[in-house]
Amino acid sequence: MKIATFNINNIKRRLANLLAWLGEAEPDIVCLQELKATDGAFPSAAIHSAGYEAVWRGQPTYNGVAILSKRGAPILTRRDLPGDTDDAQSRYIEAAVSGVLVACLYLPNGNPQPGPKFDYKLAWFDRLIAHARQLFAEGVPVVLAGDFNVVPTDLDIYPTNLAPTMLCYSPRAEHASRV
Repeated sequence: MKIATFNINNIKRRLANLLAWLGEAEPDIVCLQELKATDGAFPSAAIHSAGYEAVWRGQPTYNGVAILSKRGAPILTRRDLPGDTDDAQSRYIEAAVSGVLVACLYLPNGNPQPGPKFDYKLAWFDRLIAHARQLFAEGVPVVLAGDFNVVPTDLDIYPTNLAPTMLCYSPRAEHASRV
């Protein structure tokens, strides 16, 4: 089974790129992040015409995640990461596909750090780790795929002139990503 992840960074603007890539790479399952589209604006007809079924959770302007499958329709099991009922950001979706539980995630980047956005990132990581441990304990095949917004080394990011407080690197976030 070929599983891929793709930070699309606006599905409406990059739909042609996505469709071309799907045709060339032919992944069985795709996790998309940063849809930047509402649920109603998700291009389900175009995705279906490309041979994929999908589940998604949109959000206007920011965030949004989707799971595409050409192995049958994904069966939605969760639309959000457990642990914070007040979190309305569209950053997590989970579905069963061909006997595998696939979770697509778009972890917050946490900029600038320190501050409330970075605190939210670390709390989100804690929730993800707790949920991943629960999934592991259930003994089902699981894939956690997506954009973790963690930069362990300089080789993991393109050259940038951003201040260190605006990068996705921090020892605390990097440690959390390895748990």
